[in-house]
Amino acid sequence: MRKSHPVRRVVLATAATVSGVVLLLSLKPSSDPASAQAGGTIPQQTAAAQESAQGGTGAAAGGAVTGDVVQTQYGPVQVRITVSGNKITKAEAVQAPKGGESDAKTALSIPKLTQDTVAKQKADVDTVSGATYTSEGYKKSLQSAIDKANAAVPAQPSAQPSQPAGGNAGAAAKTVTGTVSQTQYGPVQVRITVSGGKITKADAVQAPKGGTSDQKTALSVPKLNQEAVAAGSADIDSVSGATYTSEGYKKSLQSALDQAGG
Repeated sequence: MRKSHPVRRVVLATAATVSGVVLLLSLKPSSDPASAQAGGTIPQQTAAAQESAQGGTGAAAGGAVTGDVVQTQYGPVQVRITVSGNKITKAEAVQAPKGGESDAKTALSIPKLTQDTVAKQKADVDTVSGATYTSEGYKKSLQSAIDKANAAVPAQPSAQPSQPAGGNAGAAAKTVTGTVSQTQYGPVQVRITVSGGKITKADAVQAPKGGTSDQKTALSVPKLNQEAVAAGSADIDSVSGATYTSEGYKKSLQSALDQAGG
């Protein structure tokens, strides 16, 4: 019998080793998380995680949602709303036309638009006379904010039929007018609409007027109306520069709440 040549044995051993390595590599799982991450592949986030990173979730729990910027003839308008318990509790303009006559129109229209938003709980608010472009831009941005807030609310199974935000199905609304509160600059009287134990609308039947009082009333009353609906009580902040009007407003508001049953 002939002896195997040493070189031949080395070649055969090397070939066997290479074949073994190839076989092991072919059996190794291809879904190794560590190797995927090292290769630049990051596991995809869930939709909820992605929205949270973008600040789009949590609206139903009391978060703020900012609508799209709407360009108008006089400048951009952008609205931010605060939502809690599926209700709009606050509305404000992040951007609004400014400069020249726009300052006066913005000061006149935005408080009324924000108040109407909280009262109506939708983007179908009344256009403010003399500020049509600002009003239309406001409503478009508001609608986009509402859409974002609705998209961020997770579906919750319930045996009861769902109700619109801010609605109380079957609850009869009633309007109550508070007593007149005399202030240093004139009488203040507040009227509220109550439905389902909540203030859905507030407005001033009487407020100081004449001279500088006109400007102070235009500045303070819309803010006070909005705060009354948002707070649901007379414990609201006084408007800077209109302290007497604010105090008279709160007293008349409290009397209206007392008549409505708290």
